[in-house]
Amino acid sequence: MKVLHVDLSECKTHVEKVDEEFALKYIGGRGWGARLVWEHLKEDTDPLSPENIIVIAPGPLSGLYLPSAGKTSICSISPTTGIYGDSNIGGMFGVELRQAGFDAMVIKGKAPELSYLWIEDDDIQLKSAEKYAGMGSIETEHQLREDIGDETVKVASIGPAGEKMVKMACITADWGRNAGRTGMGAILGSKNLKAIAIRGTRDLPVADLKRLTGISDKAFKKLSQHNLFEFWQRQGLMSVIDYANTAGIIPTHNFKDTHFEEAEKINGDVMELEYKIGDTACFGCPMACGNVNLVKDGKYAGTVIEGPEYETAAMFGSNVGVSDFSAILRANYLCDEYGIDTITAGSLISVMIEAYEKDLVTLEDLDGMALNWGDDESVMEMIRKIAFREGVGDTLAEGVYGVIERWPQLAPIINHVKGLDQSAYDARVAITMALGYATSDIGAHHARAWPVAKELEMGCNWDLNEKADLVIYHQTVRPLFDMLGVCRLPWIELGFDENTYAEFFSAAVGIEFTLEELLKLSNDVYNLTRAINIRLGLTRDDDRPPERVFNDPIKTGPHAGKVLNRDEFTEILDIYYQRRGWDMDGIPTDETLKASGLEDAIEYMEPKRKAE
Repeated sequence: MKVLHVDLSECKTHVEKVDEEFALKYIGGRGWGARLVWEHLKEDTDPLSPENIIVIAPGPLSGLYLPSAGKTSICSISPTTGIYGDSNIGGMFGVELRQAGFDAMVIKGKAPELSYLWIEDDDIQLKSAEKYAGMGSIETEHQLREDIGDETVKVASIGPAGEKMVKMACITADWGRNAGRTGMGAILGSKNLKAIAIRGTRDLPVADLKRLTGISDKAFKKLSQHNLFEFWQRQGLMSVIDYANTAGIIPTHNFKDTHFEEAEKINGDVMELEYKIGDTACFGCPMACGNVNLVKDGKYAGTVIEGPEYETAAMFGSNVGVSDFSAILRANYLCDEYGIDTITAGSLISVMIEAYEKDLVTLEDLDGMALNWGDDESVMEMIRKIAFREGVGDTLAEGVYGVIERWPQLAPIINHVKGLDQSAYDARVAITMALGYATSDIGAHHARAWPVAKELEMGCNWDLNEKADLVIYHQTVRPLFDMLGVCRLPWIELGFDENTYAEFFSAAVGIEFTLEELLKLSNDVYNLTRAINIRLGLTRDDDRPPERVFNDPIKTGPHAGKVLNRDEFTEILDIYYQRRGWDMDGIPTDETLKASGLEDAIEYMEPKRKAE
């Protein structure tokens, strides 16, 4: 097992062999990434400085013969939030990195000019990327492959937003697979790294290939027999539009409401019947949930993109009042090409529409462009302004904290946790969702915990202790998927037994692990990222959901009039801390850190306790 270290400032690389103890304790993916971030952490490091590292880490199951094994974690200190950040990307990029012989890559420093990193097994070169300056992510990927002369080379790149260090910039690979959240693209931009291109030719090691293939054959068969399997291939995550609207949790008009009257115009049926022309899948994935869509006529004719998924469709649909699916596809395309996170971009644009509606900002603040719900052309222009840091877009490019710094009056209508804009599920109807957002280590992101469906299914009248335990389980099993390098969708959407992943891992590494043992290791990593954030100044005050969930009742739909009770949230947060082994300030106790094998974190926690 090897980690490739790249120092862009010195134009040097070296390879570090990973010992078995480290490899098994942190498993891979997000686990390796978080530990490497911890080991390089300095409290005063600017996330966009050469000193900040960025870790690209697939998991030990990435690229193996098993369902949906194409995931890679990208970890760093986030320029969006100023605390620990990571993002997850599917497709083939991480698989190719492993096939080149590396289980992770650590990048630091800053290249002397705009560059790209070329990796062909052991041949690693830093090459000029001046030719690609200002190119979009998708165009860069295409052009690099053409120049290298190999259409099968795997490329991860940034668009102009990353080059300009827009704090919501993402990293894009495989024509639309994005590491979208927490600004990882801005970090590559700060390092003058336009792209990474990889060609790997090596086989991946498996301790017991016969056992792995036997388990995997059964797994593929079981998934294919699920009654929703074929439907997922047809619509993927776009099927969630109808669910979220019916359940009363879809973001509408900047989360002022949770029901969109025109949801049937932007749902999976519309996509499937009028726009879809093909499917895409990550490595080894039978679900093939990626949708290729084409706008055939109208002002956005010719737009073709892989997407949207639910989050993008909601944030550029109901949340900005747009009911034209072709406009959502265009917004998706622009964000992918410019290299911008669709959740954050859609969220902040909806904030500015509401702010203009309520006279909280002036027409001059908006560069003379009136913003109204449903005006798709102004949405497209705002996306462009953000990407190129033009006018008001320069402020939005600084993310939540930049907007609040310029316009403090907007703070009550910005839906975020720890500086990361809330994902497209309302939390007023489910205290577990509010708790999941509030205690997420990267900010308000649904991929850390998505307990809302279970709470709605169970109803309101069940114990807060059980609700806290549900959130903690989600925050433990979901990171485990990221550590292993696999997708969570077979589990969450098709009911695939998570115990099977322990069998996959055991067969791959040749050492027996139970699911409980793997979940323990995942929980240890959550304590580690908490320790990182405590070192960076996070306190209990940061563990709260957006103010809108307490203050603004839902207007329409099945939960009209609903708000979250602040006292009840305080109570469940206390329970959560207790069950996690954290003190009432949210700091892991010495006993918890020792139980997680994080004795080296104790010295950093003590001053924080005394400060309290």
